[in-house]
Amino acid sequence: MPRRRRRKPLGTRRIALAVLAVPGLYLLAALVGSLVPVNRAWVEPDRGVTIYLANNGVHADLILPARAEGLDWSPLLPDRDVAARPRGARWIAFGAGERRVYLETPTWGDLSPRTAWAALTGGERVMHVEWVADPAFAARAIRLRPEEYRRLWAAVRAEFTLDRAGRPTRIDHPGYGPADAFYIGRGKASALSTCNSWAAERLRLAGVKTSLWPPFAPGLVWRYRAAGSQDVARKVGIAGDSG
Repeated sequence: MPRRRRRKPLGTRRIALAVLAVPGLYLLAALVGSLVPVNRAWVEPDRGVTIYLANNGVHADLILPARAEGLDWSPLLPDRDVAARPRGARWIAFGAGERRVYLETPTWGDLSPRTAWAALTGGERVMHVEWVADPAFAARAIRLRPEEYRRLWAAVRAEFTLDRAGRPTRIDHPGYGPADAFYIGRGKASALSTCNSWAAERLRLAGVKTSLWPPFAPGLVWRYRAAGSQDVARKVGIAGDSG
C-alpha cells in the first residue's frame, strides 16, 4: 500500500504564511504612510527660508543653511570636526541612520547580515553631517516661514547627543570625505524608524506638510517641488529673509 504523506502541522503553515506576509504588509503600510499627509493645511509661502531635500534614491538628507534667522550651526559644528570644509560652504546636509550601516557600510556591497539585521530590528542612531558648497544637486526645495524654519532647526538640533560643553558628540570616524562627520544621535533606527521617516518627522515638527510615515525616500520627496537654479541663485536660506 502507498504510504500516506504526513501533513504539515497547521501551526507551522500559519507561521510560514505570516512570515511571508510581513514584507507585503510592510510595503502596503509604506504606501499608505507615504500618501497620507500630516499638516495638510500647510501651503508653501512666497517668501522665506529655503531648505532642500537631497535624495539618492534610497536615503534623503535635509539641507539647511549654516546661518539663517539668527540661528548659526557653526558653534555646534565647528570646522575642526571635519578634515576640510569646502571654500564657500554655507549649507549643511543632515541625515540620520543606524550606526553600523553608516559607519561600517561605505558601499552596499559591504552590507553584512549582522548590519542588515541591526538596521531592520533597531540599532543606535547616529547623525551624519556634511558641509555643502552648492545645494543645487538636491532633488527638492521647500520654502519655510521664519517660525517654521526655527522649529525645524530646533527639531534637528534636538537629535544630537550633546557633550558637557553643550556641543554634539562627534564619533571618531574619518567620514566619507573631507567635509563630513558623524555624531551620536538619539534613539534607535530601524525598519520602522528609517532615515527617511526621520526627515519627515522633522518637517512635521516644523509644521510643514509631509507624509505620515515614508520609510522610503520616494515616499517623502514626491510632495515637494523640484529644486531649480532660481532657488540657489537667491541664496534665500543664507540671509534668511526673502525667497
